[in-house]
Amino acid sequence: MDILIPNPNTIDTVQAKTRQRLLDAAGEVFAEQGFHKATVREICNRAGANVAAINYHFRDKQGLYTSVLQYAHQCSADKYPPYNGSNARVEEQLKLFARSFLLRIFDEGRPAWHGKLMSREMIEPTTALDALVENNIRPIANQLESLVGEYLGQGASKQLIILCARSIVAQCVFYHHARPVISRLYPNQQYNLEEVELLADHITRFSLGALKEFKKQLKAVKK
Repeated sequence: MDILIPNPNTIDTVQAKTRQRLLDAAGEVFAEQGFHKATVREICNRAGANVAAINYHFRDKQGLYTSVLQYAHQCSADKYPPYNGSNARVEEQLKLFARSFLLRIFDEGRPAWHGKLMSREMIEPTTALDALVENNIRPIANQLESLVGEYLGQGASKQLIILCARSIVAQCVFYHHARPVISRLYPNQQYNLEEVELLADHITRFSLGALKEFKKQLKAVKK
């Protein structure tokens, strides 16, 4: 009788599909119940996998949660890149950043658990946030600071650059965090693609207005 030897490529494909099912199922459960209340058993039941699969792919529940957070964030960044890597002017890159940020916040086409999970993590941060910041968020923040620094010029202090970058991010975050109030003050406010373009343009122009004033002051100091 011939002995059937498993094809390594087939095994890899099966493992990859199992890992993906675990990420999606875990994302749903973590978003609904939070890290502490979510159980490995329920996640595995939804994913159609056994508990050993979590140990194999993610080591443990904490490792799974950390991977899920990074996966959700990376999906959004891949869909709406905050930077295009081109030699475009700083002004254009800043608008792309604002546009990407807003689209990632209000994208209704992504799995519903993405936004809910990230919001829960911001309210009740876990140790997984450390890895998310270092691996996913810090590189984007560094790029934004680099753009701001390039625009302000060599005379700008690190503190000023960081404060300006934070102010740009704060404008984007405002529309998400204050959405319940905004919807009551301005019932007609929408967050479709057309509205996001308008908001991104406004945030960019508003930010550039402030940056231009700082730049003018820095030049005056040099004189």
